[in-house]
Amino acid sequence: MRRAGDGAIRCARAGQRVEETAREADGVDNLIRRVIPPDDLGAILDNVGLFNSSINTSYSNSGVIGESDAEILIGLKPQRKMPTPFYVDELRRQLAETFPGTQFFFQPADMVSQILNFGVPSPVDIQLIGPNVDKNFALAQSIANRIQHVPGAVDVHVQQLRSAPTLFLNVDRTQAQSVGLTQQDVGNSVLLSLSSSFQINPSFWVNPASGIEYNVAVQVPQYKIDSMQSLTNIPVASASSSTPQILGNLARVNVNVEPALVSRYDTQQLLDVYASVEGRDLGGVDRDIQAILQDFQGKLPRGTRMVRRGQVATMTSSFAGLTAGVGVAIVLVYLLIVVNFQSWLDPFIIITALPGALAGIIWILLLTHTTLSVPSLTGTIMCMGVATANSILLVSFARERLEEGLSSAQAAVQAGFVRIRPVLMTALAMIIGMVPLSLGLGEGGEQNAPLGRAVIGGLIIATLATLFFVPCVFSLVHRRHRPGKRLNAAIAGVS
Repeated sequence: MRRAGDGAIRCARAGQRVEETAREADGVDNLIRRVIPPDDLGAILDNVGLFNSSINTSYSNSGVIGESDAEILIGLKPQRKMPTPFYVDELRRQLAETFPGTQFFFQPADMVSQILNFGVPSPVDIQLIGPNVDKNFALAQSIANRIQHVPGAVDVHVQQLRSAPTLFLNVDRTQAQSVGLTQQDVGNSVLLSLSSSFQINPSFWVNPASGIEYNVAVQVPQYKIDSMQSLTNIPVASASSSTPQILGNLARVNVNVEPALVSRYDTQQLLDVYASVEGRDLGGVDRDIQAILQDFQGKLPRGTRMVRRGQVATMTSSFAGLTAGVGVAIVLVYLLIVVNFQSWLDPFIIITALPGALAGIIWILLLTHTTLSVPSLTGTIMCMGVATANSILLVSFARERLEEGLSSAQAAVQAGFVRIRPVLMTALAMIIGMVPLSLGLGEGGEQNAPLGRAVIGGLIIATLATLFFVPCVFSLVHRRHRPGKRLNAAIAGVS
């Protein structure tokens, strides 16, 4: 079963009760079942609210920040009628129309994209790092509004919300001390009632029969505290005080608005602007986003810096490294051939087949609507090696015939005629072997399909260049060569 995507729900009201979020998630599940037919839908899993343990949070990139958020995992069957992107586009459109007050964003479902995103829920992550959080938040909202108009940018949102309703307890320490209580006593009593005794005094019970250890927690039922009056009636007691008090006698309850999530980088607060890419290559979207960010560089508050992270940063460094690797590979291959051939011209003739390979790679990527990526660049390096080996095979044979006394044109024609079989066998073996990979079949096949397509397209054109273009170059480079005595003697003998 393959996941179609991790759909995250963010409700318009920060701090919404988890029951309301679960009810809204049920409505989303019903819409999903209407969009995806039963023959294609495998399973739906809802994770509402935050995880109970921080260990689960460290292994998740869902991006949920509170009880008003939910993560919906959609599983598709391996044999389905429509591809995954079709259902993602349809769900993105219908969810926005059916639930206008709720924010939806789809996260990468495959493991490769999640690793390349470095734990963030989208490939584009723009961070505003600085002490002036209020101004940074307004600036982040402006950046998100501009990015929403970029073609191919979807699910644009600011991760941190600053509108979570909060109850602030202002304890009167003088009043509490007069009755023998401290602020710690007040805090422990509130935690005991609202978050169980495990928060202040963890207790465990070991089953004597099995030896299994269980947590023992005592907590006031949530339905008992359903109003401000019931909250202020929470009893506050301690071992040093003989007379318990109620919370309303010791503290004032104020309604406040606080950030729902506080993120930090090197101890400085940051805000994340997330964006995903759909229907366009990541590099093109990133170029448009960089142009937008240039307009905001002069508007940054003092002490604030803007940083691009996520998959776009990995893509930039990977492309720079692989592009340099292709160039270095061509240079090293040329120098290696120079050492073996003891010549500067013949290695040049050999590498004239490589521009044809690059043209074939570009041609097939355009034909199959495949973007330039790390797998396609890896396939480019593989194609360079095979194309060079075939060209060496032909040029070395032509060089032997040239030394035997044939003219450059005769040696080139004979090399192309004799070496056509091994060249075709080598190229066809690689091309046929890459066909299943280029089709993207199986789990995660779409990730490696660009590699196979690049190799197939590059070898098709490189093989034609090796059999037709390289002999022509060889004939032109060695056109000043004159037939040797062996050929003249053979001609005289025939006469």
